[in-house]
Amino acid sequence: MRLQNILSIAGLIVALVVCSPADILKVVIDDTVQPVTAERIERALEQAAAGKDDAVLIDLNTPGGLLDSTREIIQKILASPVPVIIYVSPSGSRAASAGFFILESADVASMAPGTNTGAAHPVTIGSGQTDSVMKEKIENDTAALMRSITAKRGRNVEIAESTVRQSKSFTDSEALAQKLIDYVAPTEQDLFRQIAQKPVKRFDGTTVTLNLAGKRERLLEETVKERILAYIMDPNVAFILLAIGALALYAEFNHPGAVLPGTVGVVFILLAIFALNLLPTRFAALVLILASFVLFALEAKFATHGVLALGGMATLVIGALLLVDAPIPEMRIKLATALAVSIPLGTITVFLMSIALLARRNKVLTGAEGLVGEVAIAQTSLSPVGKVLVHGEIWDAIASAPVPMGDRVVIRKVEGLQLEVQPAGTKSEMAINSVAN
Repeated sequence: MRLQNILSIAGLIVALVVCSPADILKVVIDDTVQPVTAERIERALEQAAAGKDDAVLIDLNTPGGLLDSTREIIQKILASPVPVIIYVSPSGSRAASAGFFILESADVASMAPGTNTGAAHPVTIGSGQTDSVMKEKIENDTAALMRSITAKRGRNVEIAESTVRQSKSFTDSEALAQKLIDYVAPTEQDLFRQIAQKPVKRFDGTTVTLNLAGKRERLLEETVKERILAYIMDPNVAFILLAIGALALYAEFNHPGAVLPGTVGVVFILLAIFALNLLPTRFAALVLILASFVLFALEAKFATHGVLALGGMATLVIGALLLVDAPIPEMRIKLATALAVSIPLGTITVFLMSIALLARRNKVLTGAEGLVGEVAIAQTSLSPVGKVLVHGEIWDAIASAPVPMGDRVVIRKVEGLQLEVQPAGTKSEMAINSVAN
C-alpha cells in the first residue's frame, strides 16, 4: 500500500512538472556589442533551448559595436529553436548602429516609449584612408545583410536599408509606423499581451503563438568570466593595464629579485594583450607607445630640461588615442584617460630613470671598490711591500715607490686582499687625485 502511494505521488509530481508552464529566459544587454556580448547571448539561447523555454527576452540598450560580433549574434538568433524577443528599454535607451541589426533579426522587435534606433551606417576600421571602392564594398555588404534579415521578418526593407546607406534614425513611434518593429509597449507584461494577439512568423517560415502573460521570468546572470572580460575589454582599462604593467616591469629591471613588480607587470601586460587582441587594435600605435618610453630614457640620460619628456608624453597620448580603432566613440580610449595616464607615467618614468643613471655614475662607496682613491697610513715601511691602515683596518699593500712608515699613500687598486698604493704627495696633488676619482 505504501509503495502504491509513493508511486502515485511520484507520478503526480512528474505530471505537474511536465504540465507546468515553461519559462521566459531574460538577458539584459546594456553595453557595446563585442565578443563578450556575443558569447553571453549564445549562452542564453543554448540554455533556453535546453530548458525548452517559451521565449528568450533580450532587454537591449546599446550604442553599437563591432560588426563581426553583430553577425555572430544574428546567426545565433536566426538559428535559435526558441523564439527571440528583443525589447529596447527602458525609456531613454537606444539600439543604434549594430544594435539596430540585432533588433531587426529578432522574431519580435519591440521598443519602449522614448527610445530610438537606427544609424546603422558601417564605420570603416583602419587608417581612415580607405579608398572609395572599398568603402562602397563594405556599405553594400552591410546593406545586403540588412535586406536579408528584414525581408524574411516581413519588415520594411527599403527603410531599413536607409539606416545603412543614409544613417537614418527613428524614434519608437516612427519605427513602428515605418514597420521596422512590431510593437511599442511601456512594460514587458503589456508587450506580452500584445504579442499574444497574433501569431509570430519565424525565420524558417513557421508561425507560433506566444502566450507569455503571467509566465515566470528567469534572469540570466553574468558569469565571473563574462564580468572580468567585459571589464578589461573597456579600452580605457586595457590601456591603463598596459601602462601599469610597463612601469612595473621597468621597476623590476632596475631592482632585480624584487619579484613583486615583475609579477604585477607580467600579469597586467598579459591581460592588456588579451583585451587588445579582441578589440580592433592598431598595432602601429604600440610603436608610438614604445617610442615614448625611449624618449623618457633619453630625457633622463641627457637632461634636456623636459623637452624629450614632453615629446614622450605627447607620443604616449597620441599612441593611446590611436590604439583602439573602434567604429563608435564608446569603444575608443578617451582623451581624459590618455592624459591622466601619460603625464604621471612620463613623470614617474623620467624620475626613476634619472635616479638609476645617477646611481650608476656615482663613485662606489662600499665594498673593496669603495677603497679606491682613499688615503691610507703606512704602518710599516713600504719597500715596496708592507702594511697600511685604512678605515680602521690593516691591509697588505704594495707601493709603486718606497714609502717610509707613517707617510700617507693613495689606494689605486684592490687585488684580492692586497692594495696597490702610491705616495700621497702634496695636498694639491691629493685634491687633483680626488677629483680624478
